Amino acid sequence: MLTLWSMPSSGNSYKVRLLLAHLGLPFHHVTAEHGSNVTRSAAFLALNPAGKVPLLVLDDGRTLRESNAILLYLGRNSRFVPHNAYDRALCHQWMFFEQYNHEPSVAVRIAILTYPDLADRRRPEILDPLLEKGHAAMTLMETQLSQTPFIAGETFTVADMCLYAYTHCAGDKGGFEMQRFPAINAWLERVASEPGHVTLDWLPPDKDGNTAGT
Repeated sequence: MLTLWSMPSSGNSYKVRLLLAHLGLPFHHVTAEHGSNVTRSAAFLALNPAGKVPLLVLDDGRTLRESNAILLYLGRNSRFVPHNAYDRALCHQWMFFEQYNHEPSVAVRIAILTYPDLADRRRPEILDPLLEKGHAAMTLMETQLSQTPFIAGETFTVADMCLYAYTHCAGDKGGFEMQRFPAINAWLERVASEPGHVTLDWLPPDKDGNTAGT
């Protein structure tokens, strides 16, 4: 069985759990929440010297890190990764955008406002530029989603899961002005209505049917 080490409160971890839920793939979940120091343990560092989650451990023991790489691996040969080369490239395009333009502003601002150990960074000179850059990134998304129902075109793909992870909580947790983005808000509803959708707090049940915690 697949094993996923992930942080339940993290969008980067959530996007992987979301795809696994859509695919209906069983997996063992190992919780590595922010501040728990799990990722600094010798056992974890032996698996991932980068010391970050999510980390996917395959049935044969091989590992794969970086959330978007995991999405593309798990989504291969499914409806969530386009088979047409150009459509697949568009999907990749938005996933690269997420890591380079969206995540560094939206996710970072959310983290600063969420985790107590980052409270010393809650200063205007840090938060205000993140707000501006996040709004700029979402303006590009708004333009695209005014033209197509999903971020990479007509169909729901891993690129949507990728960008949904932090965008869906950008207003509540990050203080972003989501009323400025009607097309994004409509897209968020479309993504959440997809069969198999799960929320940020979802974890797979353990072998006894209880919510997994380790």
